[in-house]
Amino acid sequence: MKKFVVETYYTCTFKTVHALDELNDSELSKIDSRTDGEVEVIEVKLNNRKTKKTGEKSKKEILNKESKIKPIIQNISNTISNKPKVNTEPNIKNKTYIKTRFKMPDRRKGYIQKVSIGEHKVYLHTGEYNDGRIGEIFIDTNKEGELVKSLMNNFAIAISLGLQYGVPLDEFVDAFIDTKFEPSGKVDGNDRILSATSILDYVFRELAISYLGKEELAHTPSIASNVSISNDQTDDKFLKIVKNIASKGFVRSNYEEKLVDLSDIRINLKSKN
Repeated sequence: MKKFVVETYYTCTFKTVHALDELNDSELSKIDSRTDGEVEVIEVKLNNRKTKKTGEKSKKEILNKESKIKPIIQNISNTISNKPKVNTEPNIKNKTYIKTRFKMPDRRKGYIQKVSIGEHKVYLHTGEYNDGRIGEIFIDTNKEGELVKSLMNNFAIAISLGLQYGVPLDEFVDAFIDTKFEPSGKVDGNDRILSATSILDYVFRELAISYLGKEELAHTPSIASNVSISNDQTDDKFLKIVKNIASKGFVRSNYEEKLVDLSDIRINLKSKN
């Protein structure tokens, strides 16, 4: 039985992974010169076209050839394993998401504001937590079709769920203030807002004034004076009771200015007869 020595060729496929801060032409042009990539072996296969018989060779020559090839393969594997791994995932800022929904109490405070925008009547309903924070809204209209009414109702539900999951009211105000679509124009029925570019512009302008105290969004000055509301440590018992039962949005946080002390008034209920 004859023994033949065959010279074999292998085709190795590698890939190099680079992390880019920005995806543009200047960064792509520098890829070939970069040496910080992560090298990975994709495939190693025999190349049959280049494989050929070289004739009979002694075992000593075969062993010498294998001894030359093994260090090369070992160096390649060591180089691949020692390459530092590069994090190819995009840099995303750590954000904290609130996964717990703070449901509204069964009996809740709030108010209903009726206005007319153009010739369209809009009813804004609000619901509050026990501490006065807004937790839900409802928007009703009278001259809109079923499609628009359904969209407004579901939009209000989406906003309510966002508020109950911890989305700040500021974010909604910044997103929907100054949106423009019909109905728009003069606003009748609100003492602080005289015109609106859309229903959403009116709704979130009203909520910003009532719950965030953003007086710069109002068209008329506040009737109440700019006296800071006292904290719970200096509030008297009567003021604390009023804060617990009154809607923060309805009184627009001006508890002290809207209260009238009648404790010193005496009423004579005796008849003249």
